[in-house]
Amino acid sequence: MGNFVRTLSDRACVVASDTTWMEDAALAQLVTTSQLEGMQRVAGMPDLHPGRGYPVGAAFFSVGRFYPALVGNDIGCGMALWQTDLKAASVSLDKLDRRVGNIDGAMEDEALRAQAMAAHGVMPGAHDASLGTIGGGNHFAEFQQVDTVFDADALSALGIEAKRLLLLVHTGSRGLGERVLRSHVDTFGHRGLVDGTPEAEAYLAQHGAALRYALCNRELVAQRLLANVRADGQRVLDVHHNFVAPAQMLGATGWLHRKGATPSDQGPVLIPGSRGDHSYLVQPLAISDDTLHSLAHGAGRKWIRSACKDRLFKLMTPTQMGRTALGSRVICNDRQLIYEEAPQAYKAIDSVVQALVGAGLVALIARTKPVLTYKTRGECCE
Repeated sequence: MGNFVRTLSDRACVVASDTTWMEDAALAQLVTTSQLEGMQRVAGMPDLHPGRGYPVGAAFFSVGRFYPALVGNDIGCGMALWQTDLKAASVSLDKLDRRVGNIDGAMEDEALRAQAMAAHGVMPGAHDASLGTIGGGNHFAEFQQVDTVFDADALSALGIEAKRLLLLVHTGSRGLGERVLRSHVDTFGHRGLVDGTPEAEAYLAQHGAALRYALCNRELVAQRLLANVRADGQRVLDVHHNFVAPAQMLGATGWLHRKGATPSDQGPVLIPGSRGDHSYLVQPLAISDDTLHSLAHGAGRKWIRSACKDRLFKLMTPTQMGRTALGSRVICNDRQLIYEEAPQAYKAIDSVVQALVGAGLVALIARTKPVLTYKTRGECCE
């Protein structure tokens, strides 16, 4: 792994190159988290950035107890990649934009929603109406096209045809995950839960329900968009990057938390850049205990949300923000959000992925570029 895995303390490391943007505040949060009771090791990824008390873009391994606050409120947030039957060369961007429509509201096809819920083991509840919707923040759905192939055999093995559009969906458990975390924090604060206690088992049951909800949600978002653009599609992969699970590593049995960290032990994954940058489909190589079997989940923020509009408002209008340097289009009618999610607010994806390559953690399969990114058609979003 050479100089790409840097030791911060006896229990903390970060994957980064000399060119990876890395904030001192994020590194400090990582080291502080390593000092929690029972924590054995924490590993920051190249997309590491400060969060609300805990860093985002990191994995954490503890013994004897686990910490729901490290997972956060978007339990089950992750990436699903679909192969569509749309030929990239013949797609009209204007027509695609019109056909995508508006998926901010509840699904009209309640039968399809009920079918997906049953397939994923999602019980009916107060958050049914949010299924099939993206939400706010950094969540999105994006039609992409392959623009560079590094390993044609690996790409073909995934069932991906380079000449057809892909659909990437990034979202999670919506209000359900928020409710689970809020309930926990209101009762226990940020304290960890001890293995095998009734409180731990109760949280894990709710956490499992949120994971199933998130999988179902990504599938329904994809199905809605495919139906709108009159296309068929097949899911290629679907991977959570916010969750906690039992694990064996470092010679111990414990709990692996991921907060914005993609598993390296579940096959190929797609690591997206910002809305104006490329994404990379990669094959995990070394499954290392040092880096807690994890990879980056995206580009990672450089700017805090509250600073984005002030920095960019005088330079670009919201309409201009809806067009990218790669020729793609961004659907986002929320004027605040389109500035918060500007490409300039994120790290360059090349610096993130090259740090993973340099550490020997991944091999490149293909690079994609955005065609049309969907955030929200409404004036505001959740």
